[in-house]
Amino acid sequence: MIANNLTPSQPIHPGEMIKDEIEYRGISQKELAAEIGIPASVLNAVLNGKRAVTTEYALLFEAALGIDAAIWIKMQSAYNLQTAKSNPTFMERLSRVHRIAAVL
Repeated sequence: MIANNLTPSQPIHPGEMIKDEIEYRGISQKELAAEIGIPASVLNAVLNGKRAVTTEYALLFEAALGIDAAIWIKMQSAYNLQTAKSNPTFMERLSRVHRIAAVL
C-alpha cells in the first residue's frame, strides 16, 4: 500500500492544523481573530473543529499566515468526506440509494 493513500483512523479537521501553526508562531487566537476580522469565538470554533474552514476563512488564513488557501480547502473537503464515510447511518442510506439506482 502506498503511504499517501492511507486514511487516518480519525479524520483531522484543518482547524487543528491551523491551531498548531498559530501556536508555533506564538500568535494568540484573539490576535489572529482581530487580524482577519472575525469574532474570537468563531475562530475558536474553527480551530476546535466545531465549524468548517470555509473558502472565505481559508483565504483569510492564507493572507494572515502565508499558507495557500487551497491546502485548507482540500483538508476540509477530505475531513468532510471521511466524516461522512464513517457515519453508519449515512452509509446505510447511501447503500439503499446504490441499490435503487442499480435497478433503474
